[in-house]
Amino acid sequence: MIINKTTGPVSAQRGKLRYTILFMLFMVTTFNYADRAILSIAGTAMKSELGFDAVTMGFIFSAFSWAYVLGQLPGGWLLDRYGSKRVYAASIFIWSLFTLLQGGVHFLGALWAVPALFMLRFMVGLAEAPSFPANGRIVAAWFPTTERGTASAIFNSAQYFATVLFAPLMAWITHAYGWSQTFVVMGAAGLVLSMIWMRAMHSPKDHPSMTSAELAHIRDGGGLVDMDQGLGGSKSAAKGGTASKVNRGVKLGYLKQLLSNRMLAGVYLGQYCINTITYFFLTWFPIYLVQERGMSILKAGIVASLPAICGFLGGVLGGMISDRLIKRGFSLTWARKIPIVAGLLLSTTMILCNYVDTQWMVVGIMALAFFGKGVGALGWAVVADTSPKEIIGLTGSLFNMFGNIAGITAPIVIGYIIKETGSFEWALVYVGANALLAVISYLVIVKDIKRVELKPLDDAGQPYKKLSGVES
Repeated sequence: MIINKTTGPVSAQRGKLRYTILFMLFMVTTFNYADRAILSIAGTAMKSELGFDAVTMGFIFSAFSWAYVLGQLPGGWLLDRYGSKRVYAASIFIWSLFTLLQGGVHFLGALWAVPALFMLRFMVGLAEAPSFPANGRIVAAWFPTTERGTASAIFNSAQYFATVLFAPLMAWITHAYGWSQTFVVMGAAGLVLSMIWMRAMHSPKDHPSMTSAELAHIRDGGGLVDMDQGLGGSKSAAKGGTASKVNRGVKLGYLKQLLSNRMLAGVYLGQYCINTITYFFLTWFPIYLVQERGMSILKAGIVASLPAICGFLGGVLGGMISDRLIKRGFSLTWARKIPIVAGLLLSTTMILCNYVDTQWMVVGIMALAFFGKGVGALGWAVVADTSPKEIIGLTGSLFNMFGNIAGITAPIVIGYIIKETGSFEWALVYVGANALLAVISYLVIVKDIKRVELKPLDDAGQPYKKLSGVES
């Protein structure tokens, strides 16, 4: 036996199954972000063929996020009610189907292509709504606190790996076969992935390869291994296991408690600002390289992968730094805040692109900025650390809902800025200012980072009243 100062006695042979689960999360999230980003790669060709202007393109970019935001609370309720496995599998299948269908909008002609594309993007967003709250739930169940920052950073860094892996591929398909085939290829691959997920994913206690030593390591280190016990689809439920006594429904009282918490309000604002950077990268960045910097579509797809590599490396590094700080005795609060603040300050350097002319310097500055954004993107680790144990799915959904309002506002605001100014200069200032606002939010609004304790509610969703000094 070895002694770990944080988690207590653990076996030297505690296993690594949780990293297999993390790999699954990473791959699913890679496809998730690739399907979001297809439009940015195919966008220039689509604009030429279907006659979109910048504002129309901004609204089409935002269609995903309108639905993604609206679907967060229902998605969180579904996760807390039915568990991560089945809800996530259905999510992957449905968003992949609607991704595939986008490849056929050109058959409708220019008049109907815009509303059809908007609605299909809307449906992709609705289907993807449970994905990141599910990631947060799975990490909270499968990883102890001292590994959770790295695990969350790894699945979150898939947004950059998606660009590294798929941007050159999608650019080549668009160049060689046309933009519509990109949607078909990615959608079909996602349908296969949903079947693999359903077969491979299990909760910690239900996984056939789980060892007792690894389960103890996760549980003793703060992993919520019982989260999905008794929910539909788990083996314990099939064997008549006892469901959690917690009322897992969406209750107004729970939402009021979450929304009135100052710490969470600061985290929500910070995530909105961080996602503004993310959605610039997912939507307008390749178009920026083509329109503002004179690159071809193929070159832009390849070049866009370079900042993405740096974002991926920064994301993993940020999680590792945060977990290392915890092991060295830093409080959870500062172990999370230090990389968040330092990384986001570094990301403001993207504004310097307005003052350089050469393509390689633009790419280098963007690479540095997205490296910093990756280091600072620890929001999901904070959610796993702070969510009430009873409603992790709902709490993650609320966090994701506020964060992804940026997916609605950022593409539209940037579209209007480009239309009114004729360039991306003020668009970069807008994105950089959001990074600075996120820093202020974490330093000023967010105080101590700690798990929120819910006040118990009765079946009507009202707090229990104390009678004669005893809670009823």
